[in-house]
Amino acid sequence: MRKAFAGALFAALIAGPVAASGIQIEVAGQANGVITIDLLEDVAPLHAERITKLAADGQYDGVVFHRVIEGFMAQTGDVENGKMGGNLRRAGTGGSDMPDLPAEFSDVPFDKGVVGMARSQSPNSANSQFFIMFDEGYFLNGQYTVVGRVTGGQDIVDAIKLGTGGNGSVVGDPDVMKKVTVID
Repeated sequence: MRKAFAGALFAALIAGPVAASGIQIEVAGQANGVITIDLLEDVAPLHAERITKLAADGQYDGVVFHRVIEGFMAQTGDVENGKMGGNLRRAGTGGSDMPDLPAEFSDVPFDKGVVGMARSQSPNSANSQFFIMFDEGYFLNGQYTVVGRVTGGQDIVDAIKLGTGGNGSVVGDPDVMKKVTVID
């Protein structure tokens, strides 16, 4: 498993960073509008590179916000199982066809509008899914990789359809990232 992480790190370092500083997400559903996110390449270069590549390849287009917890965060980015029109019962269980990434923990706190990488129990299991904070969540500091911050459209984030229950699963028609574009 360590070889896979080392291989992913080595491949990303050889490839070098993509010249981009963020993404723009066109949201449709209960929330309608545009969210602009500044990716923090200096804080989490591998994770920023991953989001940039998936956005540039159009893999985030049509992916739903599958887990949304009031006062906490909205999670999306499951390019494998989270596409609108697919079997959304599996949304949140997949990633991309690329290897998982090693954690890039930092001193950047989980304030409102901060974007973090979702993962499983292993700190080195982030892949394509990310979440946007509705409010501060300092208990996440040093436990999850901070990859970006909302610079426009926090009101759109705040309007994303909420999920239900303790895990925040969205029932019915979830809001969707209609189009995700890489921006300078």
